[in-house]
Amino acid sequence: MTSQLAVVTVTYSPGEHLRHFLDTLADATDLNPQVIMADNGSTDGAPEAAVEEYPNVRLLRTGDNIGYGGAINRAVAEVDPSIEYVLVANPDVRWGIGSIDALLEAAGRWPRAGALGPLVREPDGTVYPSAREVPGLASGAGHALLGAVWPSNPWTSAYLQDTEMVAERPAGWLSGSCLLLRRDAFDSVNGFDSRYFMYMEDVDLGDRLGKAGWLNVYVPAAEVTHAKGHAAGRHPELMLPAHHRSAYRFQADRHPHWWQAPLRLALRAGLALRSKVAVAAASRKRAAEDDTEPQGALR
Repeated sequence: MTSQLAVVTVTYSPGEHLRHFLDTLADATDLNPQVIMADNGSTDGAPEAAVEEYPNVRLLRTGDNIGYGGAINRAVAEVDPSIEYVLVANPDVRWGIGSIDALLEAAGRWPRAGALGPLVREPDGTVYPSAREVPGLASGAGHALLGAVWPSNPWTSAYLQDTEMVAERPAGWLSGSCLLLRRDAFDSVNGFDSRYFMYMEDVDLGDRLGKAGWLNVYVPAAEVTHAKGHAAGRHPELMLPAHHRSAYRFQADRHPHWWQAPLRLALRAGLALRSKVAVAAASRKRAAEDDTEPQGALR
């Protein structure tokens, strides 16, 4: 097992999540890796408090909210080039016992693995489908249109691969909530595409790693729990449009020819409409929850 490991996370007012992230990290590996927090403008003081409390933690201020992928790239650039592996994770991850060591052991079994990802659990214990196929145009459209109203439709089932979350295996891409990245692989594709402000940057990375000859390997022997969207959930009116813009960018990049312009136009219009519908639904849900909240309850 290599000792050449650094951990990178992006903070944006992470609150108590960051403390849980750092506390459980000690049980995830026998190593004592440096942790670099790329901070995108936190105002809650949590990153500063972490630097005071944990001697292996370093704070890197990005100067603005530059998005997830861009902030990760900034932090990885600060990692000593001799370090072989960089573990990228959201600050609302809680590490399972031995989870990082299990990922490192799997990296030894898969020398062409550019990225390795653990089994990701929701806070209620259910397994999140974190190892998926790269969405094609047809499968992506089928999942986008039918996933919410017909969850078992064939396009969503093929995309999520949630029936294949038991065995260690290659996948099209892995959830960016927790990724062990081989530094050579990450550098070979120039890291995350910083044009993605939020969402789809992990899909894009996994696709580009695969096209460059690397593997994305799912490792269920390693387990983490992810609170999933602690920051995004507070502002669906901002995050849902960002998600749809990223989905358009992903497909537009893969259909760049002049004769595909009508396709790109249709994609842009369809995703813009779907974004408006999703924002309206989220607003109605939040209003309903506010109506049912007991008077005097803390907000």
